[in-house]
Amino acid sequence: VQLQACGGGLVQAGGSLRLSCAASGRTFSSYTMGWFRQAPGKEREFAAAISWNGGSTYYGDSVKGRFTISRDNAKNTVYLQMNSLKPEDTDVYYCAARPGAPATLDRLFEADEYDYWGQGTLVTVSS
Repeated sequence: VQLQACGGGLVQAGGSLRLSCAASGRTFSSYTMGWFRQAPGKEREFAAAISWNGGSTYYGDSVKGRFTISRDNAKNTVYLQMNSLKPEDTDVYYCAARPGAPATLDRLFEADEYDYWGQGTLVTVSS
C-alpha cells in the first residue's frame, strides 16, 4: 500500500483545513487508517483512527471535538477535517495504514502498529 497525503498549508488560528490521504491498492477497504502528527524533535503523536468500514472512530485527547476522521472506500481515500485550529496544532501530519484491527484497542494509538506511512504534509497555524 502506498499513501499520498495532501492538504496541509498555512491557516490562522480558529480556521479549518482538510487533509486527504489517497491509497493505492485494492485492499484499502480492509485497512485501519490513522493520522499521526509530529513536531521536530518530538515523538509521533496519535491524532485519529478509523476502522475499515468507517463504523468506529478514535481521537487523541488534544484533537477530540475539533478534528473528524472519515473515509471513502470507493475512492481509496481517508480524510482529516480539522476545525478550530490552534497554534499548537502546527505539525507535520502523516497518514498511516495497517491491515485489519490490532489485537487490543489501545494499540491503535501506537505508531508502530501501522505498517504503511505517507510522506507527511505540513500544517502551520499562525496566532
